[in-house]
Amino acid sequence: MSYLVLARKYRPKTFVEMVGQDHVVQALTNALASQRLHHAYLFTGTRGVGKTTVSRILAKSLNCEQGITATPCGQCAACLDIDAGRFVDYTELDAASHRGVDEVQQLLEQAVYKPVQGRFKVFMIDEVHMLSNTAFNAMLKTLEEPPEYLKFVLATTDPQKVPVTVLSRCLQFNLRPMAPETVLSHLTTVLQAEQIPADSQSLRWIARAARGSMRDALSLTDQAIAYGAGQLQEDTVRQMLGTADRSRVMALIEALAQADGAQVVTLCDALRDAGLNAASTLEDMAWVLQRMAVLQLAPAAAAAPQDPDPEAARLAELAALMPADETQLLYSLCLQGRQELGLAPDEYAGLTMVLLRLLAFQSPARGPVAEKKNSESPRVLSPAVPSPAPALAPAPAPAPATSPAQPPSVDQPSHRPSLAASTAGQRLPVREMTQPTRAVQPPPVVAEASPLGRSAPAAATAAPAPWEDEVDAALVAVPVRHRPVLDDDASVPPPVDVPSTPEGDVWFELVQSLVAAEHIQALTRELALQSQLVARDSDTWLLRIERESLNSSNSRERLQRALAQAGHAVTLNVEIGRVADSPAKRLAALAARRQREAESIILDDPYVKHLMHDFGATIVPGSIKPL
Repeated sequence: MSYLVLARKYRPKTFVEMVGQDHVVQALTNALASQRLHHAYLFTGTRGVGKTTVSRILAKSLNCEQGITATPCGQCAACLDIDAGRFVDYTELDAASHRGVDEVQQLLEQAVYKPVQGRFKVFMIDEVHMLSNTAFNAMLKTLEEPPEYLKFVLATTDPQKVPVTVLSRCLQFNLRPMAPETVLSHLTTVLQAEQIPADSQSLRWIARAARGSMRDALSLTDQAIAYGAGQLQEDTVRQMLGTADRSRVMALIEALAQADGAQVVTLCDALRDAGLNAASTLEDMAWVLQRMAVLQLAPAAAAAPQDPDPEAARLAELAALMPADETQLLYSLCLQGRQELGLAPDEYAGLTMVLLRLLAFQSPARGPVAEKKNSESPRVLSPAVPSPAPALAPAPAPAPATSPAQPPSVDQPSHRPSLAASTAGQRLPVREMTQPTRAVQPPPVVAEASPLGRSAPAAATAAPAPWEDEVDAALVAVPVRHRPVLDDDASVPPPVDVPSTPEGDVWFELVQSLVAAEHIQALTRELALQSQLVARDSDTWLLRIERESLNSSNSRERLQRALAQAGHAVTLNVEIGRVADSPAKRLAALAARRQREAESIILDDPYVKHLMHDFGATIVPGSIKPL
């Protein structure tokens, strides 16, 4: 007898065996017990949460020979045939591959006939959101007023694409992603029944990698059993998943908490040498940071569960080591950094930059190295980090009195450049006056050459300013709002290009021509734009995509026909994986480059520079668009 995978072998056959969907089970159980049966049900949720399973159990509950019940016997002919997929009055239609109006009309033609074997006819349409508009319109009347012996069960992973006219005719149940603890408990039960040894940490990794899908968890368990030669251990499971050891992740967080950039780079290089996935590392860091944030801000909610994490003590140490605001910032950087890895020239370089970004945002006083530098360096008012201004030294001699007829004014044109360069985006420090004074001017700023060759404001000289004698009180430091000042010679950052491949060049030109000629549309066009041409020979081309939802047989066939019309009569094979060079990525990189060029033109304009330099003008983000 052939081997039956765990996802099929342990598929629930009754509502009692369902896990993680108690709200749906309770509603359907009460409806069956009270005989309050609706004619159309819509089950929504991500993949692998039990939509098709609930549909089959509902069909058994309606057609069990013991009567309409929430606990079908599972032994009668109707129950056995539904489980085996050969029940005449239970029809499943995959809308992903049969989305046209003809397929729906063929299904509805069967609705005029009464059940042959069971009590009800049950039409189950999976991925119903993939139906065309004409197909939806064809089934609306029957869906609203079906015969008394007909029940509709619809399932979808994207309810937003289902027309509201269909939603209003159905009872909608949302099947939620399952918690890792629920998945872990079920995996433990399954492996005990299979008599397969497994440690708790390996199951934790699988439960987290499943992302709320029980089917994915069971499939990963099957893969781990084969990979580990009949047993599950943490090291082998982590190696199979390509995830970093939790100790490596915690060491990275500790180095960030101590502001040790050299250690961060060393640990990232170690991840590269170990061949671990950068995206998984950021995901694991986000998970650890979430636990740390709970410990920092809601310690009562972080009570140890029945099966405590053996690394809880280490998490508590890190939570005490890193400030709560930096924990939140690093969590956001990890989430955003996962999206940026595909744009980086190398994923490990992207990982290093994401982590070093936190150190760039940290306060200068963080870490022992910074503290030492701060204690040795003089107090200088930096334009990037506002600091309290030092008290003015007493003037060596009184300055000559200014004529009352022509008092000094800050509005004189000769002093505008100095004022803009030294106090752009800030207010002058507030001074407490002990006697009436006249309006004063700020000291001039001396420009000196910087290592990069640009002019930079130098520190004020020790010579007394002409207005010092007019202030007879110490300076009072007040908070100021800092606005970054753009240098006159600020350059536009270099564009981030998609790494090009020879096959990618061919595929980009071909897809562009098909789109321009409107030979491909809708999902077929998305399949072409989002895919990467990996290899090709005379009669077979291999494409790679990241989204499995695009890999439908209908889209592949239409793309093959469009290629044949363009002179490429080939067979398309599609695999799922990371895409580095696709037409969509190239178009996005081109659009980003044009945006940067447009921004560079505006920023290099002399008049714009004048407004920004002399009057502190700013450009509203997002207001520059390329033509």
